[in-house]
Amino acid sequence: MTCYCGNTATYQNCCEVYHKNGGKTETAQQLMRSRYSAFVLANGDYLMNTHHPKTRPIKEKKAIVAWAKSVEWIKLEVIETTKGLINDTEGTVTFNAFFYDNGKIDVIHEKSAFIKENNNWKYLRLSN
Repeated sequence: MTCYCGNTATYQNCCEVYHKNGGKTETAQQLMRSRYSAFVLANGDYLMNTHHPKTRPIKEKKAIVAWAKSVEWIKLEVIETTKGLINDTEGTVTFNAFFYDNGKIDVIHEKSAFIKENNNWKYLRLSN
């Protein structure tokens, strides 16, 4: 089975590596993909730990996990990545995350901003 994030590698050889190492990815896109897989698995700890402390919604963890479990995730579609590579300190990833909610297909379309501090990528916020 391919990874939840859409890469051709298995989950064990893709996002699970980041889920086990605390989100130590080389690129912003890897972090975004691993966060998508964390939503699929309702891994609230990973979602909180990879969210930048300045914008992390601490009190919403239970609500995020409950929502992630209430929908059926279909697929992730990466549209565009700007910067966010190994030698960058910031980047954006634009994506569509498709899911079933109450029998209907819905999509989250987001341009996410990421920042690298202390050699670790973190999800910062929705980008403008």
